[in-house]
Amino acid sequence: MLTASRNPCLYDTRLFKKWRDYMIELGKTQELEIVRTKEFGVYLSEKAGDEAAVLLPKKQVPAGAKIGDKVTVFIYKDSSDRLIATTQEPKITLDELAVLKVADTGRIGAFLDWGLEKDLLLPYHEQTNRVREGEECLVALYVDKSSRLCATMKVYHYLSTRTPYVPGDMVKGRVYEISGNFGVFIAVDDKYSALIPAREAKGKYRPGKILELRVSEVKEDGKMNVTDRQKAYLQINEDAENVLEVINEFAGVLPFDDKASPEVIMRETGLSKAAFKRAVGRLYKERKITLSEHAIRKNS
Repeated sequence: MLTASRNPCLYDTRLFKKWRDYMIELGKTQELEIVRTKEFGVYLSEKAGDEAAVLLPKKQVPAGAKIGDKVTVFIYKDSSDRLIATTQEPKITLDELAVLKVADTGRIGAFLDWGLEKDLLLPYHEQTNRVREGEECLVALYVDKSSRLCATMKVYHYLSTRTPYVPGDMVKGRVYEISGNFGVFIAVDDKYSALIPAREAKGKYRPGKILELRVSEVKEDGKMNVTDRQKAYLQINEDAENVLEVINEFAGVLPFDDKASPEVIMRETGLSKAAFKRAVGRLYKERKITLSEHAIRKNS
């Protein structure tokens, strides 16, 4: 899932060689010159005499604009899959990252509000988890094999490794993908590449969740390892509170004790068996719980 196989600029060679030769680039904001006028708008190109030109619809043309004037536009495709220019500013451009809201879902994927009239497609095969209307997700913008602009939640290769953070720094990060082998992939500040290694990933995670994290390591390549666990002497207090919350969810009586299997403990509390035992020991010492055979009871 996290391979480097995707080229984020998979342009159709025949189409985009022509357009790139004339510096009209899909998915980018650029300054172009008005070279022709029509009743329905104006045509733009890098300079007069260029073969390739793109339409800027009449309602988007600045008042008083004439042939030879420069206009700053974004290039995308309309509902008929034709290249078109707009003076509206999108919330994301090619190869960049942004947090966008899901406007709708359909047969082929979700549609994101990116500030333009036509919503941006997030195909199902580019989702790391199914998104629903109203949710926000971190995505990158790329051109697919059909030369269409699309969004992807598989943002690993778009994240920066030029982190300003050092070990010990506290940061905020968004979960964007979860791997049983590697751990929990995090976008710190929705920008920097980070990972909660599998050995450290003991909580309950889901894509889109924002976490308070501590930088535990910055590797030579600039990628960070982070943890959502505090230093041991502080973490035990948080774990004890979490265990009390779980006991409350079971109406005050937890139907297992610290002799339960690690799988049961992890599933119900999000803690390793060792962390669970330390938390239970703390609660018992503080007389907040009573231990009985195969159960833990909260004291009133």
